[in-house]
Amino acid sequence: MRLEGKTALITGSSRSIGRALAVGFAREGADVVVNYRSGEAAAREVVAEIEAMGRRAIMVGADTSSKSDVERLTAAAVDRFDRLDILVNNAAILKRTPFLDIEEEEWDQIMAVNLKGYFLCAQAAARIMVEQGSGVIINMSSASEQLAGINLTHYCCAKGGVRLLTRQLALELAPYGIRANAVAPGLIETDLNRTDLADPEFREYRLSMIPLRRIGTPEDLVGAAVFLASDESRLATGSTLFLDAGQTIA
Repeated sequence: MRLEGKTALITGSSRSIGRALAVGFAREGADVVVNYRSGEAAAREVVAEIEAMGRRAIMVGADTSSKSDVERLTAAAVDRFDRLDILVNNAAILKRTPFLDIEEEEWDQIMAVNLKGYFLCAQAAARIMVEQGSGVIINMSSASEQLAGINLTHYCCAKGGVRLLTRQLALELAPYGIRANAVAPGLIETDLNRTDLADPEFREYRLSMIPLRRIGTPEDLVGAAVFLASDESRLATGSTLFLDAGQTIA
């Protein structure tokens, strides 16, 4: 098992991509901190699934856009497991709004969760990792860090910020033995977009932009994340791994 003896904190891990990563990391031997903001019952199910594998897990409710919540979240990881080896920044929100209709409040909300939250969690986790002399940070980004998208101005800008944040983390934390990389999925069917994809016209429109014409599942991202979290990727830092079925080729 590639993550044996490691402790992983995965934000937004009560559902969709975060849940798949939490279960996948546990399968590879990691103990897991399951974070949720409002889905307490779902988080409890994830913990039960991990414990059924013989791994340890705790659930911690926290808003990753709040500094005090983040500090409480990372402290809970150390209190329970004595260390924090892996942080996966995954908690995010998505809203589709035409550029001219985006209100300041909506812009701030997307930035707070999708970019500021990544910064806060990375900073809190890195302070623990510095004391350990090692650690891995994985930012779940998106093909939208490279591609503009209709009605997604704030989301794309936040993901573009995640790309640079990943590179900054890699540069500034390398002296402490901490690596930082990103995974950039293309179209993955999740709770955030399932309603949109139920519309046949929208689904076909999205597929028309994807060379492989495949819509991914959260489980399709687990292997890449495990690789980046493990020692197999010890030379990788500051990189973004695109898992987008070819969407960013052109």
